[in-house]
Amino acid sequence: MTAGYDPSNPVASGSSEGYDDRPRHAAGDDSERLGPLPPRITQTGSIPTHSIPPPVAAPPVSIPPQPTSSWPVSAGPPPHSAPPHSAPPAPPHSAPPAPPVQRRSPLAAVALALAVLLLVVAGVEAAFIVNLQHKVDQTDAAVKAAATGDASRFKAIEDRADKLEQKTGGSLDAAAVAESVRPSVFRVTTKYAIGTGFALGKAPAGGGTNLITNYHVVADAYEKGEKDVNLERTDQRFPGKIVEVHPDKDLAVLHTDEEFAKLAPAAAVPKVGDPVLVIGSPMGLEDTVTTGVVSAFRTLNGEALMQFDAAINPGNSGGPVFNAKKEVVGVATLKAQQAEGIGLAIPISVVCDTVPSVC
Repeated sequence: MTAGYDPSNPVASGSSEGYDDRPRHAAGDDSERLGPLPPRITQTGSIPTHSIPPPVAAPPVSIPPQPTSSWPVSAGPPPHSAPPHSAPPAPPHSAPPAPPVQRRSPLAAVALALAVLLLVVAGVEAAFIVNLQHKVDQTDAAVKAAATGDASRFKAIEDRADKLEQKTGGSLDAAAVAESVRPSVFRVTTKYAIGTGFALGKAPAGGGTNLITNYHVVADAYEKGEKDVNLERTDQRFPGKIVEVHPDKDLAVLHTDEEFAKLAPAAAVPKVGDPVLVIGSPMGLEDTVTTGVVSAFRTLNGEALMQFDAAINPGNSGGPVFNAKKEVVGVATLKAQQAEGIGLAIPISVVCDTVPSVC
């Protein structure tokens, strides 16, 4: 190991390994030192003094001015009075950086325009709907008012018609009534008798037509187990069958697969003196029409009957008796044998009570 190095005494007395910084070309001169002593290497051995070149003074380094500081270059760092970690002041006359320019996308403009257009369209549609609803409400109110007015006028017409009917005794056009109801009235024939029948009320569930007649018209055939009958008018004949009988009420129900117009039962009981019209087949002469009035209401053998003065004869049994409104008020069933103008009919209310499936 080499001896230690003392920087305060580069030439140690009594040491053969001291370092003399004087130049070797002028040994013995007391020359000025040219620079600081180089460091001494102590771990790997000493370096001979004659192999180390003299130090060369380094050229001065120029420090360019910093754009972020206002201190002079030669002045070095700012005074120690400056607060540590403080941001350097902005250079004089320096303008703040301009914000970046943002360009608007054309798609955004188109979307904005579409949104505005949709808002306008929605507003127009809303206004149109409100206006349309207002008009609908006005129309509904007008229709209701018109319907109310029509109902009132119709009721007034009915009232006037009823009053006129009362004043005229209910005498309406018998020809018009007969023409309207005759297609629903038929001559009923069996091997044993001739009578009359008529289509009434609602259509049966299985189709076809149900007809009403007197039981005594078909009694002989039914009691012999024969249920077939013929329904005739003018030159036409339709097959029918006996499907229901009520001997105690002198009523029977016939059925045919043919479809015929059904007559309506009267809802009100006629008054004495009201006009009536009878259609039947007296002595087999179908489509015979007679007229008269309601004469009275009688009870015969415990059964309620309506008396009328329209002419009837054998063959009229089971035929309908009509009022002026083309409604069935009874079924012709009896007549006085030794007098004229005394006929008896089963009231339609009794028929509907006895055979509710037909009415």
